[in-house]
Amino acid sequence: MVPAVKICSLLPSGTEILFALGLGGQVVGVSDLCDFPAEAQSKPVVSRSKVDPSVLSSDEVEAAMIGLFTRGENPYELDQEWLIKESPDVILTQDLCHVCEVDAGEVAGMVVGMAVQPLVVVLNPRTFAEVLESFIQVGIACGAEKQAAQTVAALGLRVQAVQDKLAPDVKRPRVFSLEGINPLVAGGHWIPDMLNLAGGNQELLAPGSSAKRLEWDEVRRYNPEKLFIDLCSSNLARNLREVPWLAGQDGWRDMSAVEEGEVYLIDHSYFSRPGPRIIDGLEILAELTHPNLFSGLIPKGAVAKLDGQRYASLPAEALADCFISLS
Repeated sequence: MVPAVKICSLLPSGTEILFALGLGGQVVGVSDLCDFPAEAQSKPVVSRSKVDPSVLSSDEVEAAMIGLFTRGENPYELDQEWLIKESPDVILTQDLCHVCEVDAGEVAGMVVGMAVQPLVVVLNPRTFAEVLESFIQVGIACGAEKQAAQTVAALGLRVQAVQDKLAPDVKRPRVFSLEGINPLVAGGHWIPDMLNLAGGNQELLAPGSSAKRLEWDEVRRYNPEKLFIDLCSSNLARNLREVPWLAGQDGWRDMSAVEEGEVYLIDHSYFSRPGPRIIDGLEILAELTHPNLFSGLIPKGAVAKLDGQRYASLPAEALADCFISLS
């Protein structure tokens, strides 16, 4: 019998893909950010971030990261001793964002001296289609090609189910996704694809574009009809801590999305992790964009909506107190 492949995943999306393919039992190490599914939290932690965004504001994270890079420090600590001792057959890493997870360059430097060289798989999807292709990439590397093909086919059926309900003549509201506040960042890579596939009209960024830093006036001029706030590394509680900054910007209350109460806070894990849950993210966006066509697609605790009527009667700075859970 061929022994099972030992896999180390240094990024949350890779870990979620592995479990989706039924390979969770072969995962021998993860990063400290690999918190889904719950079983992943029992795995040995091999990589740790030096900056914890769950307890810092966006500007504090920005300052901490600048400080690390200025000192020439890597924002992640990778346990080389563990890698040598456990000698995993496959290591999943990424080369997309040096802030979000340990990158391929760091891993390559760590494994160069190992007696048995692991297969280092670099996941670098930029579009929605490439996210699904990465399942196949992982399946091939880990000897699970059949499972990967079956999983991608099942996910594809869910995507198609959304498309089937969006008739060619359906009105597509102008939508916008913020993945950063102070500094402002528009969600890039696969996010523009998701917004369009969900029935929105998103013209600011082309699919596959890198996330883009913005000035407030750019957001104000774009004037979205629906504003999705899915801040990277942020659950709803952290999103709520960040949104008061928006209320202090000139023209905030005059924006269409704010006037109509079409501002939504969404847990980042359905957007910032290019794994199986971006299909959930697509379904969430479809229901928020076209509630007359979709229902029952929003997971519990995933979304909070601005109560526009209540907010209109309160001072602008009361923004964070005016969101209500949709599930």
